Amino acid sequence: MELVEATVDDLDALADRWYSLAKSMESYDELNQLVYTDADDVPKEGFRNHLDAEEITDYLVVHENETIGYVILREGHHPSRQYSHYLRIVDLHIDEDRRNSGHGTAVVDRVKEIARDRGCDHLKVSCEWENEDARRFYRGTDFRPKQVEYAQPLN
Repeated sequence: MELVEATVDDLDALADRWYSLAKSMESYDELNQLVYTDADDVPKEGFRNHLDAEEITDYLVVHENETIGYVILREGHHPSRQYSHYLRIVDLHIDEDRRNSGHGTAVVDRVKEIARDRGCDHLKVSCEWENEDARRFYRGTDFRPKQVEYAQPLN
């Protein structure tokens, strides 16, 4: 498994996989309801903006020359904290037919290497509270609960 930094030629692959991930999140909360009816409706501009952003990197997850997922990483700082330089896993998606084969764990291991190479002192990730599979996965890759985020619709 390798992480290959995405290019402009990969925007469709990113958008398709993002849509799959986002669609699967709809069942966890009404605030996750999409405005797009299929992956073709997803604007590519957001992913294109990532290509130019210094703090964000999009990678394709490639196994045996086949793209099987993607991960988006965002670097950040908390200058007031002892552990101040972090790398956040914004999205991690492995294609459904390739799950439960160790690919997600391999991605997290590779992200740890990337974080260390960048001088980061910790990783961050969040997931839907009700997504027990994701919570179990992240606990199994040595993440620990640290903070809870709350949301409130205003309509």
